[in-house]
Amino acid sequence: MSVIAAVLVVLVAALHAWFLVLEMFLWTKPAGLKTFRNTPEKAETTRVLAANQGLYNGFLAAGLLWGLVIAQWNVVVFFLLCVVVAALYGAWSVSRRIFYVQGVPAIAALAAIWLL
Repeated sequence: MSVIAAVLVVLVAALHAWFLVLEMFLWTKPAGLKTFRNTPEKAETTRVLAANQGLYNGFLAAGLLWGLVIAQWNVVVFFLLCVVVAALYGAWSVSRRIFYVQGVPAIAALAAIWLL
């Protein structure tokens, strides 16, 4: 795997680690409210769901980093494809912005793996 691909994979993992923090710990705080454009009331009623969502983002980050550490491109590709599927579903069900924030970096990493 090229250095560029590895850097992009680390970037995608870092994004998902940040999503974990936002969704698990900052959901009802100003940073979480602003990021997800929530009201305090909506954030409070959905905080348990958001924490669960954050945990899954953490699993994606862990899987990407694990694939890099064990140098198994197939593991990395699997987790990147999971990110793309989640981004497509998020774009369809919530906001297109999700695709640009999550899907585009994952697609860039996949392209770097396959083309470089």
